[in-house]
Amino acid sequence: MTDAARWLKRFSAGAPATSRIVCLPHAGGGASAYHGWARHLPADTELLAVQYPGRQDRFAEPCIESMAELADAVAALLAGLTELPTVVFGHSMGALVAYESVLRLARTAPRALPAHLFVSAAAAPGTERRHPLPALDDDSLVAFARRQGGADPEVYAMPELRELVLPTLRADIRLLTDYRPALPPVRLPLPVTALGGDADAGCPPASLATWAATTSGAFTSRTFPGGHFWLQGREGELAPLIAAAAPAPAAPA
Repeated sequence: MTDAARWLKRFSAGAPATSRIVCLPHAGGGASAYHGWARHLPADTELLAVQYPGRQDRFAEPCIESMAELADAVAALLAGLTELPTVVFGHSMGALVAYESVLRLARTAPRALPAHLFVSAAAAPGTERRHPLPALDDDSLVAFARRQGGADPEVYAMPELRELVLPTLRADIRLLTDYRPALPPVRLPLPVTALGGDADAGCPPASLATWAATTSGAFTSRTFPGGHFWLQGREGELAPLIAAAAPAPAAPA
């Protein structure tokens, strides 16, 4: 399996693509979180989800615990894709990884920049958290995961399942704890849209406005009913919204 195939999971149909969405998952999450989007997208929209090491089909690989290392890897993958109008979407930790990855593209491969960045359920880099990240012991991680929601509570009630999911979550929380973004944030040369749930205690609607400082282009924000995982069950509304931000491909000369 190639590096690109390990890192990027393709969930779209096989029609020739005219646009692309690249999704980045939350802490402890994997690419399969976006599998359900495909049936709500046009047949010519390619849907790719980033699979971080240390989870799902990459479970045997060590997790990456450095934001710089992870963003470098994702940026290199994005730079190597065929040229298509592209939109990038990141949820929670994925929003920060997406920002750092796109920032690297702006510096090293501007032709590969996406047309639009969507960030979800996270404040902008460097914003003080309303609730601190958890300690790394099992009980603290389980309590944090349950507060966030999103996963079946039985996952954390069964010791054999906890042993599978907690190392990944622990590594991702360590990555976030050690993350030191540039301040003030470097502005990206593309539009940014921040999305979130109106009942997300960790990222309330007012926190979404912090992303305005990360772009020199247009900024918008929008809230939806729900908590941190407001997007679950809303694929039919969200996927077309993201796809619509990809510009039509240029006509041949």
